[in-house]
Amino acid sequence: MDTVEEFLAYAVKLEEEAAIRFGELADVMLSCGNTDVAALFRRLSDYSRLHLADARARAKFRDIPDLKPAEFAWPDLESPETAGIWAADPFIGHGQALEIARDAEEASRQYYKTIFETTADPEIRALAKEFFEEESEHVQEIHKWIAAHAAGTRLPAE
Repeated sequence: MDTVEEFLAYAVKLEEEAAIRFGELADVMLSCGNTDVAALFRRLSDYSRLHLADARARAKFRDIPDLKPAEFAWPDLESPETAGIWAADPFIGHGQALEIARDAEEASRQYYKTIFETTADPEIRALAKEFFEEESEHVQEIHKWIAAHAAGTRLPAE
């Protein structure tokens, strides 16, 4: 990561792809009649859209590079917060959906942590720390949801 603009381009793309994937998963679940999991994925898509708006607002007054999909160098095949496509299984349970969401948030958290630990640029480092802390909050929230689900209670956000 060489510039703040590049960092923000990645942050925008990461949240955009998370929002799209969770939205697609919600649509698939709804079409299969798995309304409980559809609602969870829709909520996660909506949260990602809020984070996307925040990342775009931060990038608003900067000259952000217009990277093509193949130009992004992610640690894996897709951006870190993109939920696994296997979550499109129409028989997926709420617990499994929560685990997939946790894994996506954790991958995003780790992504920002790695940037924080490896960049020499103080502004990128500050942004990466802030994004890492935000993703850490998301991971903690999903752990609360997982615990509530395991206990048979309503999710805290419901």
